Amino acid sequence: MENSFDKLDDVVGNIKEYINNRIALVKIEVAEKTSGVVSSIIAFFLVIFIFLLVVIFFSVALALGIGKITGENYWGFLIVSAIYLILGLTLWKAKDRIIRIPIMNSILRQLFKEEE
Repeated sequence: MENSFDKLDDVVGNIKEYINNRIALVKIEVAEKTSGVVSSIIAFFLVIFIFLLVVIFFSVALALGIGKITGENYWGFLIVSAIYLILGLTLWKAKDRIIRIPIMNSILRQLFKEEE
């Protein structure tokens, strides 16, 4: 009879160990997915920041070039600003299709990516 209780204690101990291991595994998987998403977001914003710097310098150069052609610098800046206004309004109208949905899909792909 005591032998049966020892085996039952072993089984209960193994089940507890299994549950603790599963919980630890889930914690590790959540940490891995979270760190993957966070690193992707940081990399995305770093690339966007560098791209914005390039766009700013290009815009100033373009405005100064147009200003030189027209004879007044303010015309160059007004023309470049008008181009950005039109581009901004176009992006605002299509923000769901070209910004929100691709970003959501990218995050979801990262979260549910299967390990190979």
